[in-house]
Amino acid sequence: MNEDDYEMRVPNGVGERMLAEAFEKFDVELKQSEYGPKLIGSKEELEKAQKFLYDEIEKRLKEIEEGSRPK
Repeated sequence: MNEDDYEMRVPNGVGERMLAEAFEKFDVELKQSEYGPKLIGSKEELEKAQKFLYDEIEKRLKEIEEGSRPK
């Protein structure tokens, strides 16, 4: 870890596919802590990764919601 790097907890609901995409798209690393996984990187890269992960979670929740509606 570089002294210019920051840490961000991985939010609940983030799956392996989402994490893999985040690693491909952004310059971040994964670190396991006793409190769960964390992403490590520059502030700018973590902000981009955070937006991406939250957007993916929201998209997945909408898919689930639409799938559970009666037809």
